[in-house]
Parts: sequence; C-alpha cells; structure tokens
Amino acid sequence: MRRRASLVLLAFAVFFAALAPLLRWYAYPRLAKIPPSEYQTAVMEASPATLLDYGTMKPRTVPKVSIVQTLRGNVPAAKKVEKATGRDVVVWDTLSYVAGPDGKMVSKIPERYVFDAHSQDPVHAGGEHVDGDAVRRDGIEYKWPFLTEKRDYRYFDAQTRTSAPIHYKGTRNFRGLEVYYFEQTIPWTKVPLPKTMPVNGVTPETVRKAGTSRWYSTKRMFWVEPTTGAPVNGQEIHKEELRGGTLLGDRDRVTVFSGHVKMREDYIRHTVDMVKSQRQLVLLLTAYLPWGFLILGLALLALALLLEARGRAARPPSAPAAPAALSVAGRSV
Repeated sequence: MRRRASLVLLAFAVFFAALAPLLRWYAYPRLAKIPPSEYQTAVMEASPATLLDYGTMKPRTVPKVSIVQTLRGNVPAAKKVEKATGRDVVVWDTLSYVAGPDGKMVSKIPERYVFDAHSQDPVHAGGEHVDGDAVRRDGIEYKWPFLTEKRDYRYFDAQTRTSAPIHYKGTRNFRGLEVYYFEQTIPWTKVPLPKTMPVNGVTPETVRKAGTSRWYSTKRMFWVEPTTGAPVNGQEIHKEELRGGTLLGDRDRVTVFSGHVKMREDYIRHTVDMVKSQRQLVLLLTAYLPWGFLILGLALLALALLLEARGRAARPPSAPAAPAALSVAGRSV
C-alpha cells in the first residue's frame, strides 16, 4: 500500500511541478489582457491657471481649469481589426475635454488608439487618429505593459503626434502601493490647432491666415503600478502659446494655457482601489499559483520519497538461499 501511495504522490508531484511554469509562461501571456469594452473617466484640474480670453486675446488668471478624459472601448471596431490581423486587439476612443472655470469648453481633442490587448503595443490597422489627423503611433499611450520594467519607454504625445522617451526615475510608495515613477519633457514644439475652437468665428483656418501658430511644452509625470502597468496618478506642467501673426497685434506671443494639471483626489482614490484589486488577479497568474504549485510539487515529491524509504525499511529481510548440494561421483554429499 505504501508503494502504491508513493507512486500516486509522485505522479501528483510531477503534475504540479509541470503546471507551475505552464501557468507563468503559457497561460499568463494569453489570459492577462485588456478587456475590449473598457470604460474609464478621469478628471484633472489646474488650480489656479492662466487661460486666454479669445474675446480680448489677453490671458487671465482663473481659479480652475478642468480636463475630463474619457476612454471607451470600441468593441465592433476591435472585432474588425481582429479579423484582419488575427490578434487580440483593443480599440480605445478617447476624448480630452478642457473646460474653463465657468464650465464652458476651451478645447476638445478626440483620439482613436488601436493596440495589442496583451502587450499594449500599437497595432497599425487603420483608423488611428488624433483630432481627425491620421497618425502612426510608436510606443505606449495611457497604459504601460503588464509587469512594467525599470527602464525608459517610448510614450506617444497627442499634441505633437510624435513619440519620445519617458524616463524611469525610481521606485516610490504611493497610497500603500509600490510604484515606478516616470517623467517625460516635451520642449517647445509647434503643434496643430484644435479643430474645435472655443469662440464662434475663430477657426484654425482664420488663425493660420493671420500667420499665427500654436506652440506647446509640457513636463509629464506618471506613478505606475508595475504589476498591472496602470498609472495610479498623473500630472503635467502644461504650457501653450500663440506666436506671431496679425492676430496678436504688436505682441510676439501670448499664453493660451498654463498650469500644473493634477488628477482630482476622488479619482485618485478610485483608481488606487481598482488597481489594488486588479493587481491580485495578475499576481495570481504570475506569482501566487506558479510558486504555490511548485512548492506543493516539491512537498509531494519529498513525501513520496519518504513513504518509499519507510516502505523499504519495513520489509523483512529475505532468507538466505540454501547452498547447492555437492555431487561426487553421482552421489550427494
């Protein structure tokens, strides 16, 4: 019975030991992915801020500017891309809506972001755009990959329509989570005007005809939970200017917007709580179950060997064989 039990334990030991790497290196890359129907909203505020009054074309200090970022997964579009590429794909339709202290629109910029559901790498299957302008993204946007590494990444900037390095600056503690802190600085760059302007009669075309251009610079900061790759906090020191042309009169430049943009406290709390729960699901596949099954397999192997050793020790020793009789001249001796 002991020998039979040890063989059963040995079989289970081999099973769990083999299951551990399968979970980590086979199941995890296929199961950990962004759902195609994701929907999120975040509100960021700059308080106080400098904002251009398009009626007088003069900047003024306002108590608050709000930026509402809405992210919606487009499931029908994702299915079309999946059929064309054979990959698990997510399509995010996003909108950045900037509102002044009176709640009126300052600007709004829609985007479409198409990316691999597992790796977060961009998928160039058509339809990518920023404010209606076709783009070809390089690097990440909005979210880091699962199991984020301590290194620089390329991050897409929607204003310039280009990607640039975002630098890993160290590990920090944020609201009880270990996070990686990243920074990206975009120097002053000439950028397109938003297609939707806040004042009737003022359009990108009228601004361009006046010889005026829009310039932008920002310092972008993210606190990223590395297991899920989700930012739990984000800030920007954001500046925009109009430069040159007859629209500004005798001025060379005028501030359109300037402020330190921070995520609103209630959205930080909501994001941290959500990431903490999602983090456990990723750890289940990458750490808890693989290590648990490996330890269980080793324990079962040790128990099987112990039972086998005890079984052998408990067996009575075999009786020595009787010596063969010697035959001399056909007679036994």
